[in-house]
Order: sequence, then C-alpha cells, then structure tokens
Amino acid sequence: MSRPIKCRKIDKEPDYNGFEPNGIPCNEIVLLSVDEFETIRLIDLEKMTQEECSIKMEVSRTTVTALYENARFKIADSLVNGKRLIISGGKYKFSESIYDKSKTIKINKGVNIMRIAVTYEKGEVFQHFGHTENFKFYDVENKSITNEQVVNTQGQGHGALATFLSDAKVDVLICGGIGGGAQTALAEVNIKVFGGVSGSAD
Repeated sequence: MSRPIKCRKIDKEPDYNGFEPNGIPCNEIVLLSVDEFETIRLIDLEKMTQEECSIKMEVSRTTVTALYENARFKIADSLVNGKRLIISGGKYKFSESIYDKSKTIKINKGVNIMRIAVTYEKGEVFQHFGHTENFKFYDVENKSITNEQVVNTQGQGHGALATFLSDAKVDVLICGGIGGGAQTALAEVNIKVFGGVSGSAD
C-alpha cells in the first residue's frame, strides 16, 4: 500500500496559470503542478538551497529534489518543444492556513461539455493504460468535437493516473488493456471506462 502524499506548504498560488508559444499552433500541453512551481520560485528566484526549500515547504529534501527535477524537465519540454504550459494541480496547503488545499487542473471545460480521454501514441490508441505517456482529450458538445489536445502524463504510473484524469475533468476513458485495480480507481472518481479498443485514436 502506497504512503499518502503529504501536502506541500506554499506561500501563494502563481499570479499566472499558463504560458503558450507565440505564433505557432499549440495542441500539446505540459502540466506543471503548483508545488513544482513553488520549488522553481524558491530555488531559482529566491536562491534558496534545496535544504532550505524543504524546510520552507515542510517536506523532505528528497521530495523537493524530485519536485524540482520534474519542474525543470517540464519547463524545458515546454520551451524547447513549443508546448503550452499550464500551472495547476498538485497537493498543497497555504502557509497561513491549517487547511489542506488540493487544486484541480485548470483546463477550461464548459458546463455542458463531455471530456473524453484516449490513451495515445502516434495517432493510435495506446494498448496499456498504466504505461501510457500521453492522453488525447476530446471535448464534445452536442455530438460535435469542440476541442482536441494531447496531454503528457510526465511519467505518472497507473496508481496516479486516475487522479490525473479526475483533476483534468475527464468523464470518459477509452483505452486498450486496463487492469481491474485501475478500473476500480477510475470508477471511484466517476470516470466511465471503455477498454479493449484499438486502432486510430481519431
């Protein structure tokens, strides 16, 4: 049984929740969590050491190292590969509050829109839910697709993917193979699963 994730303390949420490249089509996004963002702010902007950052955020040094390395990779991926960067999600609490605050991913979704996630690789439905590196999101309204975007999971394993999809406000998952544990986790967050699908994602 995995250990529960401890909330990371932050001073405040970012003033901006996203950045995108100028002048080119941008269909892929990178999700940078607020706690990952905080390590960048403290270490790179405030010039704290990782040890000082861990004390400030009330987590272990190894946790800060992992958050910081993930954050730097995601920022590099966004800058080098021209992907939209969204800052949201994560498990954190505010310095002035005793209440934990887990924020959801702020990917815009209308009230009457159904969001479908498809395990995705090179235009095809990827055949192993727990190992997928990307999801393709389709927003559907009145039986028409209104938006498409490819989202990288940033290496999150099957144990975290249900939360990842729930935070992204997904209603339906289409995939190839999927285990019983993953199906249970998705059912608990009210995501309907259609497994055993193969072929083109579109």
